[in-house]
Amino acid sequence: MLRPIRTLAAAAAAVALVSACNSASTNGTSPGDSGDAPATTRGVTADSIKVGGIVSMTTASGYSKKDTDLGARARYLRANAEGGVHGRRIEYLGAEDDGQDPAKNMAAARKLVQQDKVFAVSPMSSVTFSGADFLEQEKVPTFGWGTLPAFCGPRHIYGFNGCLVPSPGGTLNQTWPEGIARILGGARDKSVAVIANDSDAGKFGIRTFQQGFASAGFKVSYAKASVPGTAVPSDWSAYVKEILSSNDGKAPDAVVSVMQTPNNIGLFTALKRSGYQGLLSDPTDYDPGLLAQDATRQALDGVHVLLQFQPFESDDPKMAQFKADIKAAAGGKEVPLNMHMLTGYMSADLFLSIAQKAGKNLTVESFQTAAQSFSDTGTLVGDRALPKGQKDSFGCGALVRLKNGAYEVSVPFRCYEPIPFK
Repeated sequence: MLRPIRTLAAAAAAVALVSACNSASTNGTSPGDSGDAPATTRGVTADSIKVGGIVSMTTASGYSKKDTDLGARARYLRANAEGGVHGRRIEYLGAEDDGQDPAKNMAAARKLVQQDKVFAVSPMSSVTFSGADFLEQEKVPTFGWGTLPAFCGPRHIYGFNGCLVPSPGGTLNQTWPEGIARILGGARDKSVAVIANDSDAGKFGIRTFQQGFASAGFKVSYAKASVPGTAVPSDWSAYVKEILSSNDGKAPDAVVSVMQTPNNIGLFTALKRSGYQGLLSDPTDYDPGLLAQDATRQALDGVHVLLQFQPFESDDPKMAQFKADIKAAAGGKEVPLNMHMLTGYMSADLFLSIAQKAGKNLTVESFQTAAQSFSDTGTLVGDRALPKGQKDSFGCGALVRLKNGAYEVSVPFRCYEPIPFK
């Protein structure tokens, strides 16, 4: 049985231990070598591998990614039921809650490494990743949703669907622009407004999606990271006014929000009340739990949501396996599925796949060697390949639309040719 999340009870002295005391072994080995891992490999024993997570379970806005933990737990449970990784069971400690706070994110990373002594952090799902440099310095294999720059470049940090926010020289995933173009019957003579929070992540999102939509042939009539990141606005009228006149005094054909659910509800409700009839889209609101309240359901009705994995409505056998694993992790109960579960599940899946390839002698070095030549096909996020995924996205995705209280696939899952990021 998996171990529960531990409580923060370490003394300050333990947190202040020098990193060398708990860092991974530097004994180089090759994938597939036989024998047990050296005792100095942090988090690895003859019969277990210790893993923890960092997830924004509670936030000031009420938005929560807590089900990311359930998704990871589900995948680790199945791995253990199937015999673990080369006979080692996954000792999953659960996820630390960073509250979407940079200081707490760093504290969680330090706790997992210095106090809990994990081999890996998987999943890491938050809009802040201040602990990234520390985890990279400590050579901790870390897996999560590659929506932050820290997932693009560091040797030990991996996005489950690749790098989604690359530096110049990398590539951009075109699922969203190409998908919306399909819905609108093409991008020619079509305009799009893109709005995000006033944060580092929001500004980077504007930069990438502005380029992506323009490359697909859209006129980007509005692109601003102007919405406060700390609190949801009570009055959206100023934003709506700007958006609806951004296309040479007219409304754009599509409004794309690169924000979280509370902001999307406010913005989309205000746009609809203004009489806006164009396409609405975001990358967040694929969650049946959001449909329980009438106001939320009405605000999101008709919205096309970007997915970077197979939709739950897919008949792919791997999706059926995912659903069965989630049910098992939930104690045999049917629970509403959401994208956070997939985030945790696929983060864990990529970690397990590389660990399996690393062989019986598991060290950070053997794990990294395995990662540098890793590839597989036909997963719930498409074809995966490393180290490509530390510079580029895997390029796959779909769009679903909420209609009459239920989700339907509006653009089927497929892979698109990425474009160079400038």
